[in-house]
Amino acid sequence: MPAMSALRCNGVLERVWKRLLERGKSKMAALVAVMRKMVHSMYGVLNSQRPFDPNYGSSTA
Repeated sequence: MPAMSALRCNGVLERVWKRLLERGKSKMAALVAVMRKMVHSMYGVLNSQRPFDPNYGSSTA
């Protein structure tokens, strides 16, 4: 349920969702990928003791 809510409120995760659907993934597979990305992001924030940065790792080229 948190991943479904995050899709409506978090632009980063919404872009991941849409990109996966465009690649032909099923909705459930895309949702699981969003859940996994959320867990990885939370782990990184807890480990580094830094606030969440939505632009971290994005390519600006």
